[in-house]
Formats: sequence, C-alpha cells, structure tokens
Amino acid sequence: MLNRVILIGRLTRDPELRYTPAGVAVTQFTLAVDRPFTGQGGEREADFIPVVTWRQLAETCANYLRKGRLTAVEGRIQVRNYENNEGKRVYVTEVIADNVRFLESNRDSSGGGGNREESSFGGGSSNSGGNRGNNNNSRNNQDPFSDEGKPIDISDDDLPF
Repeated sequence: MLNRVILIGRLTRDPELRYTPAGVAVTQFTLAVDRPFTGQGGEREADFIPVVTWRQLAETCANYLRKGRLTAVEGRIQVRNYENNEGKRVYVTEVIADNVRFLESNRDSSGGGGNREESSFGGGSSNSGGNRGNNNNSRNNQDPFSDEGKPIDISDDDLPF
C-alpha cells in the first residue's frame, strides 16, 4: 500500500504554530495549488489543501514560511473525524508533511527578485532537520526556463548517467 503526495503551491496565510499538552510542536497552514486547467470563465482555479507538520519541522516552518511563499510539500494524506458541538460527525482531510522545501527566498516572494534559493527540511527521515541549499556557483542560481522555449545548452557533466 502507498500513501504519498507531493504538492507545490503558495501559502494562503502564515503558518499557525501550537503545542500539544505534551509539548510537541504542530504547525498548520494551507497551500493553494493551481489546477492544470482553467474554469468556465477562463480563470485559473486552485485547490486549497490543509497541511500539518510536527516537531522540529513544525517549528522550522513557523519560523521561515510566510503567506505567499512558493513551497513544496511531501507527505501523506490523512483523513480524521470528530464529533462537533452539534453532535454531527465532521471529516477532515489533510496532508501530514514530512518534508517541506522552500522554493524561493524571502526576497523573491516580496517582489525583490534576486537569487533563487531552495531549502529542504524534513522530519522522520535520514535528512531530518537538514538544510540543503543549492551550490553557490552562478549556473545553479539562474532560472532554467529564462530562455522562453529556446534550446537549453546541456553538457555531459550535467547528466546524471
């Protein structure tokens, strides 16, 4: 059985950090993910997907993620339910993230341009709590799609095989 999801979207608001009674950090935020087609009015539609992170990853997300930031989330889908005050059963579907990548720096999301930065933070895996940024050589900091459809020059050194 497999329950794995990867999403790329923008935060709809700043993450909300809380602590359980046992002192475990938990962060909730919503990711707006564009659909690959337009609606009847020709407008792009989006899905708003709730994301939950735990422990160190939760604290990292609360410290570094902000509304509007382009973010990649990797995790699993979880469906839980509870009974509300009116006695009705409420079902909640959310993504429990174990890896979050910040796909742009603070400068990029505020409209300042500048170098792109990618940081990855994960929990519960071998890269737990790690921060992997791109190399500092200028070639990795360029937008690979800036040629607007023109052929991209790729050397044999760039290929993984």
